[in-house]
Amino acid sequence: MIRLVAQPWWVNLLVLVPCLAYVMWRRGGLALTAKQLAISGVFAAAFGFVEASVVVYLRAAVGMLPGYQGTLADVARLSGQAYQQSQTITQFPQSLLTVEVFREAATIIMLGSVALLATSKARARWAIFLWTFAIWDIVYYAALWALVRWPASLKDFDVLFLIPVPWVSPVWFPLLVSGLAILAVLLARVRTNES
Repeated sequence: MIRLVAQPWWVNLLVLVPCLAYVMWRRGGLALTAKQLAISGVFAAAFGFVEASVVVYLRAAVGMLPGYQGTLADVARLSGQAYQQSQTITQFPQSLLTVEVFREAATIIMLGSVALLATSKARARWAIFLWTFAIWDIVYYAALWALVRWPASLKDFDVLFLIPVPWVSPVWFPLLVSGLAILAVLLARVRTNES
């Protein structure tokens, strides 16, 4: 029997997105400049930190982050041991769950907006979207770890997204997909520059 990494089952197919994108891009390559990648990457990294901060504040505000009453150092010391992100979704008040859904939708809109502003070609916009999403995702987890020492392990489970239903997987899975997306963009771009 095949054991799936993420739930619902179709979330596992996300690992194919960067691979299929690369296959599509390798023929014609990507006409993206280093400046476009750098500027969109800086935006994505900054946004990843902001997103992690919002998540920390939101969880602390509703009392779901152990140690939130003290300093950030207290939060980091206590929460890394007890905080389980994937379990918090069932404990969230419905009103804040609605806020979370809108926050996630706003995140996608912001990343999509950067892609629309960065270039005029559809394939390059898709590449910029994947690029910014991947950098945002990696920085998000790095910032959570730096702020509250979560995830304690790449095997910790997380709620990746709530739209249309909660997506749950170990942290290593979205990091793998993000790494593959960055690699796909860089390889397709390098191929273009060599031609």
